[in-house]
Amino acid sequence: MSEHAPHQHGQHDDGTPTSPDGTAAVGAAAVWDERYRTKKQFWSGNPNPQLVREAGGLKPGRALELGCGEGADAIWLARHGWSVTAVDVSAVALERAQAHEKAVYARESVQPADGPPPGRITWQQADLERWEPEAAFELVTSQFLHSQELDWRHPLRTAAAAVKPGGTLLVVGHHPDRLPPWGGGHHHADMFYTGEDLVRELELAGPDWQVEVLTSRERPVTGPEGQHATIADVVLRATKLA
Repeated sequence: MSEHAPHQHGQHDDGTPTSPDGTAAVGAAAVWDERYRTKKQFWSGNPNPQLVREAGGLKPGRALELGCGEGADAIWLARHGWSVTAVDVSAVALERAQAHEKAVYARESVQPADGPPPGRITWQQADLERWEPEAAFELVTSQFLHSQELDWRHPLRTAAAAVKPGGTLLVVGHHPDRLPPWGGGHHHADMFYTGEDLVRELELAGPDWQVEVLTSRERPVTGPEGQHATIADVVLRATKLA
């Protein structure tokens, strides 16, 4: 669940597989696996532009990405020296992410002498509504975590809690008032958030955080049938002080 267009998440009914304890985690995984199987490659393979802009100047360390999709952002971070834990609900997406990683490093088998050493990526499948990391990170990022079946509040609170003191939280999403027109009925208000929503729900206005960037940035996008539109990304970058 990571890239430039609003994501729809198919509704699962009583026929959707569930985990042995009756939770919806396997159902969500099954829906996303099936969605990824509809295309050989679902996303562009390029890192999200707001990640590049906001994380490009940070000192590499340990990074956590929630909703890594086919892995372009995690691979970009690793190529810039980060050790990345990349988490997604879809096993199909993670298989593609690992294949993408291998292909990238096969093409770039010789690291430039003046460039940073590549980092390491740990790919992990998990239900983001339940998963909790066992460590803290210098960077925690989530890009476009929008889904009909996933309330963004819990995983993004998990993201904020996983940032080390002195570390960075980076959240990027689609602004609810600037969505592309071709989403149709798959646009649900609860899937999206404003910057103010993020600050409130993640409790970033208190003394433990310093919000560095809180903005909405326009960019052009192309739809599935070649349509053109201008949408807006909500961008939040905050430093954890304590």
